[in-house]
Amino acid sequence: MTEPTSSNPLLAGLAEDQVAQPCTLVIFGGGGDLSRRKLLPAVYNQALDGTLPANFAVLGIALEEMDDASYRDFSREGIERFSRQSLDARHWSDFERLLHYQPGSFDDPETYTRLKQRLEEIEPAFGIPGNRVFYLAIPPGSIETCVENLNMAGLVQPAGAGHPFSRIIVEKPIGHDLDSARRVNRTLGANFDESQIYRIDHYLGKETVQNILVMRFGNSIFEPLWNAKHIDNVQITVAEEEGVGTRAGYYDRAGALRDMVQNHILQLLTLIAMEPPWAMKADVIRDHRQDVLNCLRPITAESIDTSVVRAQYGPGFHNGEDVPGYRREKGVAQDSTTETYVALKVFIDNWRWAGVPIYIRTGKRMPKRVSEIAVQFRSIPPILFNADVDHPLEPNVLALSIQPNEGLSLRIATKLPGPRVRIYPVKMDFRYGSTFGGQSPEAYERLLLDVMAGDATLFMRRDAVETSWVFIEDILNAWESSRTRWLPEYSAGTWGPLESDRLIESDSRKWRLL
Repeated sequence: MTEPTSSNPLLAGLAEDQVAQPCTLVIFGGGGDLSRRKLLPAVYNQALDGTLPANFAVLGIALEEMDDASYRDFSREGIERFSRQSLDARHWSDFERLLHYQPGSFDDPETYTRLKQRLEEIEPAFGIPGNRVFYLAIPPGSIETCVENLNMAGLVQPAGAGHPFSRIIVEKPIGHDLDSARRVNRTLGANFDESQIYRIDHYLGKETVQNILVMRFGNSIFEPLWNAKHIDNVQITVAEEEGVGTRAGYYDRAGALRDMVQNHILQLLTLIAMEPPWAMKADVIRDHRQDVLNCLRPITAESIDTSVVRAQYGPGFHNGEDVPGYRREKGVAQDSTTETYVALKVFIDNWRWAGVPIYIRTGKRMPKRVSEIAVQFRSIPPILFNADVDHPLEPNVLALSIQPNEGLSLRIATKLPGPRVRIYPVKMDFRYGSTFGGQSPEAYERLLLDVMAGDATLFMRRDAVETSWVFIEDILNAWESSRTRWLPEYSAGTWGPLESDRLIESDSRKWRLL
């Protein structure tokens, strides 16, 4: 008789790939920039890779006056410019027949009546059993109107077995502050079940971000060291080369703290800091990420001067050209106090991370586009190989590169060749492109497939959104009370203001060179 084998709960859900289910992808804002640059190329790449469901169609909705033919031309132009894989003329005719378009205003109930009629025409032709994914690639102010109209038009099916599925994808930002986030979430919750709501953060779809859990919990050399006893600090950097560009209207109301930290960076932090999950299930992982947010030490008016730095980019030299300062950009108020750079020192008050500073920085008009999470381990004792106090060994660092070149590196000490014992730091590098060949799927490709498969692991839950805002709003309130009229400046094309260096150097540490 064969003895039964015990199963590993961490393997649950990993035995086979999630399968995307037949559906119609309805893109509100289907004629916009996000659709052209990201969503339509993502769907095209899925088609080339053979991961789209067999029964599938796309219906774009926007104010732009287009018909199906012109929408297919619009889609082709976006795919030719932005797709990970080149447009293949042999497959284009099969793909373009999936694309449909309907003009309409998001605040007009008649738009949704016509939408329902159009779906009832399209779905039988493609053998789609009424399953729909609604993607809201629209301004944040239109979300509530769109959601309510979808329900009133009878386009939202109840959650659970026995009904075609209705799922909705909501782009960040979710709200402008805590009150507005709660209002958006209440509207979403009144019209959709939480299991039907997918709050998307494309950073969580990047390969390196997804690899964080595998790196931590799939390698026995890391997890025993992943605590305050062995880790000195963590640095998270998200740097952008570009200025505000055409987003000035939105950005001047938002700023770097709202635009990058509240969603992207705090979500990265939760993956780095969470406890081991007992199973690879969506709500198990999201529960553990939420625990991290619950343990964030508040930054109050009393601690803000030692914990946060904000600044704006001034005139500078970037990519061989003189560029204007932020307040000289078109669409920006000349007396704006909106931050284009923010640096924070954050603590997680739990057993694993007690006393470990987490340094965060993000900004526009930086020297290059790069996103990285660096875990710096504690230095070895100042004896033996580290006995020279004037020339201490560089600490071990595990760096996860999120963009532009996804991968990770580990810095270790090694002996230089020769008769003398001389120590030199070297990097052990892994890059997805060079190791596995070809480009990794884009984040939106993975995330769209997850929605079609009903997997919410990489999406933000309501409590995560609101807890993040609680943390961010303390900082915003402290800034508001200070009534600052001018912010420190950093020259465009540099790594930020001197105040940011002082923030980390006051702890006898330095920002990583990138």
